[in-house]
Amino acid sequence: MNHQSIQIGSNRSFGIVFFIFFLLIALWPLLNNHEIRLWSLIISLIFLILGILNSKLLSPLNKLWMRFGLLLGKIVSPIIMGIIYFFVVTPTGLIMKIFRKDLLSLKKNDEKSYWIEKNDEKSNMKNQF
Repeated sequence: MNHQSIQIGSNRSFGIVFFIFFLLIALWPLLNNHEIRLWSLIISLIFLILGILNSKLLSPLNKLWMRFGLLLGKIVSPIIMGIIYFFVVTPTGLIMKIFRKDLLSLKKNDEKSYWIEKNDEKSNMKNQF
């Protein structure tokens, strides 16, 4: 995938998202009756101000965050797909082999045609909607 074709989000939405993120970090200790993290509160307010003003100062951070997301996607996606394949698809295939199921009718047979004749009509295509 070409990185030039990917559009990054607006600086405003980037600033607001990071404002919420750092605000949650600042307020999290309140759940355990601890003090607010002042450094995180200050950073969240800076992101809020820059986000509301749609500042160009957020552009480099926004681009860096997008590149980090693309890198993370290249790493995490194959891992997740591998986990799904080896823990879902492979056991399902093995279970089907054990019970000798051929759901796709892939086994070779000696008949002239692989056409499946349908005797009972389950649906009527005349009045579809």
